[in-house]
Amino acid sequence: MAAQPGSGRNVGNRSRVRPDSGEAGAARGGLSARSADCKLDRLGRKTAPMNANTQPVAPTFRQRVLVIDDDRKLCRLIADYLGPLGYDVAVAHTGPEGVAAALAQPWHAVILDVMLPGCDGFEALRQIRAQSRVPVLMLTARGDEADRIAGLEGGADDYLPKTFSTRELLARLRAVTRRAAAAATDDRAAIEVGDVRVDPATRTATQAGKPLVLTPVEFDLLHALVRAAGRVKTRDELMSEIRDRQYEVFDRSIDVHVAALRKKLGDTAQSPRYIRTVRSAGYLFVRPQDTPPEP
Repeated sequence: MAAQPGSGRNVGNRSRVRPDSGEAGAARGGLSARSADCKLDRLGRKTAPMNANTQPVAPTFRQRVLVIDDDRKLCRLIADYLGPLGYDVAVAHTGPEGVAAALAQPWHAVILDVMLPGCDGFEALRQIRAQSRVPVLMLTARGDEADRIAGLEGGADDYLPKTFSTRELLARLRAVTRRAAAAATDDRAAIEVGDVRVDPATRTATQAGKPLVLTPVEFDLLHALVRAAGRVKTRDELMSEIRDRQYEVFDRSIDVHVAALRKKLGDTAQSPRYIRTVRSAGYLFVRPQDTPPEP
């Protein structure tokens, strides 16, 4: 079953949610809210107070969010809450369905539960991160530190215990999409490291002012390395960044592309001036300050 857009229509029973509070409400509905700063909406849910200072404001364009969770009531609550605030929400209820949906089309963010049928959230995250940098907000009913660390180290952008207020969900969702948008803007800025300049906006690269004639894969590879100059990029990281651009690149073929890129830079693996191999790790683009002076 593919991910389906919308709210209650696609997640089963439209029974009313009782206006529970505290932990009991969280256990039944998957969402909680503090009675001091929330009120009931038309569905009986607790939401943020609607006053001039705190009322959520919808973005100027609608954002697409995928929720991967087997709790159908929670999916409906999230869809109903986010819909009026400028989000188009689609849902998937198993790990494999969620991965397929996440990779089938672009999303502004993915909300991913840890406990899923088919495969757990960590495995789903691993498969998504192998091909996409979409912002991922992970949910867990347990909130264990080990789960949070595993998720964040696996590539999650943020973590939210499953007993959460709608305002906190919205704030964290906006934060991860804002950071992703800022990173995407940074990705378009020209970068200079030594005498190499890469301009992703025009997809051009120069060395000492002279144009470099690169294949699409070589350009993306150079851009990824230059952007992380001075830091090691693993082969998996490089493959992920290139696959984001729809190229078929697998395993050791990265080494072939690096060799071709080195040749065009007039570089060698034995005496690298630009791309250094870090054994058992990956590759590093050398900054001028990392190069020892010639005797």
